[in-house]
Amino acid sequence: MKKILFLAALLVLSCKTNQVVNNTKEVGAVSVINFSKPENVAKTLSFLASDELEGRDSGSEGIEKASVFLENMLKKNGVKPYFKTYRDTLSNFDKTSYNIVGYMEGTDEKMKNEFVIIGAHYDHIGKISAVNGDEIANGANDNASGTTAVTEVMKYFAQNKNNKRSLLFVFFSAEEKGLLGSKHLAKKLKEQNMDLYFMFNFEMIGVKMNRDDMLLYLTGFGRSNMAQKMNEYAGEKLIGYIPAETQYQLFRASDNYPFYNEFEVPAQTVSTFDFENFEFYHKPDDEFELMDTTHMANVVNKMITVLEKMMNADTKEIQLKK
Repeated sequence: MKKILFLAALLVLSCKTNQVVNNTKEVGAVSVINFSKPENVAKTLSFLASDELEGRDSGSEGIEKASVFLENMLKKNGVKPYFKTYRDTLSNFDKTSYNIVGYMEGTDEKMKNEFVIIGAHYDHIGKISAVNGDEIANGANDNASGTTAVTEVMKYFAQNKNNKRSLLFVFFSAEEKGLLGSKHLAKKLKEQNMDLYFMFNFEMIGVKMNRDDMLLYLTGFGRSNMAQKMNEYAGEKLIGYIPAETQYQLFRASDNYPFYNEFEVPAQTVSTFDFENFEFYHKPDDEFELMDTTHMANVVNKMITVLEKMMNADTKEIQLKK
């Protein structure tokens, strides 16, 4: 009897362990990831948007602290450098600045030669004209929020190791200087003849949109079938289109664009900043305290579910529209 009880206890423990590792639940025919937690999002985001980093201006002491933080996070999670080190030194900026690049080899012998890039810029604009005595543009929404999302996605795949294609997790510098970090890296990887399937970028996801018909919008919505496939993979409408995306030419305004130019593959950005739900763009009041970490965790979990299917599809289902 004791032996039976012992085996039963082991079975329960095993089930609980698998539940923690996989951390999914079935909703209809779609498995929903419940990996990212608001408290973990808050821990990363609060540091990246802290006064200690002084607004993370490219080439500054503040962004150096962010660089070390991101390097240590990649190392802690067993994600290797893609180059000799995690630091990819920019060739097109007058101050020493780095993209931080982590690498996970794909698990499929054939598909591992194809790459997916998941990225966000971690720089901001540093110190600016003071508002109510505050001169630090902390950049919580822009783009510590997107950077945090990439760290959460990275942790999931580092733990599960279920990516058939190879992954690069990239934190871009000097985006605020004219997409310099992504321009540098896109050109470099193209010269190395990387087989890039798609590039996926997180930009300003810290505050929920004031609408219920979508969770995020996608820049360059009509340039590929990415939005349609993401909604298909999700089993719900997660991704939509907003007119501001076209009005402000947002497809060209973030780090997806250089990869689209260099590789001519789907390279797009998701965001929840719609020019109506957040009034502190490039202002000192872009602070951690205004961020919705529950919303951010939800975005990450939904995107993990979708990205997993995107990167592991047997064929390159995400295609540019002609």
